[in-house]
Amino acid sequence: MEPSDSRIQSHSDPRYAEFRSLPDGTMRDGKLALNKYSSVLTNDHDFPGAQAMLYAAGVPDRQSMKTSPHVGVASVWWEGNPCNMHLLDLGKAVKDAVQKQGMLAWQYNTIGVSDGLTMGGEGMRFSLQTREIIADSIETVTCAQHHDACIAIPGCDKNMPGVIMAFARHNRPSVMVYGGTIMPGYSETLRKPINISSCYEAQGAYVYKTLSSPHNPKITPDEIMEDFEKHACPTIGACGGMYTANTMSTCIEAMGFCLPNSSCTPAAAPAKMRECAKAAAAVQVCMEKNIRPKDLLTKASFENALIMMMILGGSTNAVLHLLAMAGTAEVPLSLDDFQRVSNKIPLLADLAPSGRFYVADLYDIGGIPSVMKLLCAAGLMNGDIMTITGKTLAENIESFPSLAQGQEIIRSLDNPIKSTGHIEILRGNLAPTGAVAKITGKEGTKFVGKARVFDKEVELDEALNEGKIPRGENLVLVVRYEGPKGGPGMPEQLKASAALMGAKLTNVALITDGRYSGASHGFIVGHICPEAAVGGPIAVVRDGDIITIDSEKNLIDMNVSDEEIKKRLAEWTPPKPKITRGVLAKYAALVGDASHGAMTDLF
Repeated sequence: MEPSDSRIQSHSDPRYAEFRSLPDGTMRDGKLALNKYSSVLTNDHDFPGAQAMLYAAGVPDRQSMKTSPHVGVASVWWEGNPCNMHLLDLGKAVKDAVQKQGMLAWQYNTIGVSDGLTMGGEGMRFSLQTREIIADSIETVTCAQHHDACIAIPGCDKNMPGVIMAFARHNRPSVMVYGGTIMPGYSETLRKPINISSCYEAQGAYVYKTLSSPHNPKITPDEIMEDFEKHACPTIGACGGMYTANTMSTCIEAMGFCLPNSSCTPAAAPAKMRECAKAAAAVQVCMEKNIRPKDLLTKASFENALIMMMILGGSTNAVLHLLAMAGTAEVPLSLDDFQRVSNKIPLLADLAPSGRFYVADLYDIGGIPSVMKLLCAAGLMNGDIMTITGKTLAENIESFPSLAQGQEIIRSLDNPIKSTGHIEILRGNLAPTGAVAKITGKEGTKFVGKARVFDKEVELDEALNEGKIPRGENLVLVVRYEGPKGGPGMPEQLKASAALMGAKLTNVALITDGRYSGASHGFIVGHICPEAAVGGPIAVVRDGDIITIDSEKNLIDMNVSDEEIKKRLAEWTPPKPKITRGVLAKYAALVGDASHGAMTDLF
């Protein structure tokens, strides 16, 4: 395919209209000039200071200065988190491969927050806003340094949407290399595979005194907890179930931004390093064929992402992140699109948190390319979308094996776990502008119970730690003032949701204007909009109100009349923000609502 192919269109971002660059298709010495943006600094002697700095940074000679394209290699690396601790090494492998292609590679990194380390604590308030910092950082370096292309290497939850949002903003040829999934751990005391989510569920069982080993009654609960803590995360890589990191990586692969199987390859597998070597060739193809992020960020590719999310039982966080990615790329996508796709696409994957298997197991049977092969053959997924390889999605997966007969990880289309998707968009007098539920069918489809209200997640965590959530009567636990503005930061509530599962409190549903980890499961509803902090109806729910959650009718209601809700809201006073300075205060001031992706890009 030549650059003039009708499937590839040139896009320009008006925010960067003043940036000088070479016209598309400029030739130099009989070859296509790939240094479209960097040439502004490196041609002739208009910017001698810039060239002096570049020579000092490692440009080897005048020929390289004038003709070699500059590729930014952006890793979301930091130590202390298995999802990200290896990304610097992956970045070095990518840099080496870029240089072997005759291009100049400039390695840098941005920051992240470990959800696993911060879960249930004040640090979790900083998590979601890292998506914006990552996008801001990569946009800043790419544009400020006049990079011609970008290869980004994310690892943890917010990393993936952050880099795609950055790609959409600078709209220069870009490739994503996912850092990879962790291998499952193994519990000697319970003799079964475990992962990070197991730790939180075990804590619920520990508090409610139901934690024991079926193999050896002499093993104490403390010994089981220590076993889980030591063995749940045995290698590098992102959390191993179909949690948020793996949900986003698989969605983004279905959109064409990764090399085949990037989203499933374990972080510790040799194939991940081989992928790094191939990324340089892929970004060069994008540069030669003028394939830019906005060429890939289309309604059709987002449709693929939604289908992949439903098939695999992905995280509710993907709703938030895909909306933000689409909003950044100016692609129309709404909560109604998620419901429309959920209504027609079955849940096929028996993957954690609600299932038995892990993403590393999926890799062993062919990975995401084999899943996409099934979906394309069935006419459910669009194989004609363009990808970073310069080929269509269908062409990328052609050589991969079909899913083997008899494997149990991905059900056949005529034998789904659930005939429709697990994501349900709910509305009602409790969430007039939307809420997101994760209903796999295992927890039922309808729940009615008395409200028990907590103004912060920590209040619920304290009640659970003290065993104060009783069995018996149906309860709807309401956690509010944890939305994007009210949190601030919309913290995940895995600690509470997992504790409920571990304690086997099946008489309880959990709803919030905050959000959940991809590892959360049970009867849970999040992203309630408008949030409490801006005067949404959830702000005036009272203990004892009867709440109905009906996923078949897409309803979330409280048995309170419209007149009474208006009366309560008229008497309601917004709480004074506890955080008034620093990054969270800035985030709270800028962030939009969850039903539109909690974006801070107001333009």
